[in-house]
Amino acid sequence: MTAPLVVPHGLAAQRSLGEPWGAWLDALPRRYADVGAEWELLPDGAVMHGFCSVVVPVRTRSGGPAALKLSFDGDDESAFEHLALQRWGGEGVVRLLRADPSRRAMLLERLHRDDLTALWDLEACEVVAGLYRRIHVPALPQLRTVTSYVERWVAALAAMPRGAPIPHRLVEQTVSLARDLVADEASTGTLVHGDLHYENVLAGDREPWLVIDPKPMSGDPHYEPAPMLWNRFDELAGDIREGVRRRFHTLVDVAGLDEDRARGWVVVRMVLNAHWAVEDAQRAGRDLTADEREWITRCIAITKAVQD
Repeated sequence: MTAPLVVPHGLAAQRSLGEPWGAWLDALPRRYADVGAEWELLPDGAVMHGFCSVVVPVRTRSGGPAALKLSFDGDDESAFEHLALQRWGGEGVVRLLRADPSRRAMLLERLHRDDLTALWDLEACEVVAGLYRRIHVPALPQLRTVTSYVERWVAALAAMPRGAPIPHRLVEQTVSLARDLVADEASTGTLVHGDLHYENVLAGDREPWLVIDPKPMSGDPHYEPAPMLWNRFDELAGDIREGVRRRFHTLVDVAGLDEDRARGWVVVRMVLNAHWAVEDAQRAGRDLTADEREWITRCIAITKAVQD
């Protein structure tokens, strides 16, 4: 690399999350330089970042465009991202060119910055539903199961006091639904993305739209739709119920999913999301913030909309 990495301000702010983040951020410029030198890369554009990774457009030794992604060592959800990308082999997904799992480094196909937020939401839902069909292949044996996570999460949800700002009937319903889904063999065995939404599908040259940034697990295809409902939520103002339902049914119909099973997973994921906001406040020993209350309201609204 010819220029040192300047960690973007938005990513540097994660230092407040604890010592592991600080250690990773301190080591990141050196890791960037080392990987870039070993792989003979040259920076070729503005640095981008997500919540727990940095992405740098680069040129390879041959002059071809690529993107170097360096992820937070402690991000359990993306630990097997490279394996999932290898398994998909570029079929509807960004292509993996090279990986060093020990340093959470990946060299990826260069994509454009345009994502599905540029499309009408139902058109974007149709694109994503078509991608579901392509990425839902048999899971790799190394992957953790969705059910192992959900079982743990629901145990904490079941212990939530009645006075929490989530309707208790929804808590009871979610605990029952989740336990049934965890016990069902069909809830594992398929490679799922885990966080497939509008901003995790980018325009490409090889194909119009390609999936990025998986949080791969062995799970159930019906687990996928929820992020498409909670993102771009402000666009639903004035008719939340019908807007959520239109998105949900577009995803289910185009992907050929079972409506009841998909609805069950949406309920489980949304109530768990609300619960985590409550947990965060309790863990910090403070009241819920305005943003957290708004998020809980959104989660409950989506939960009700898919069931009314």
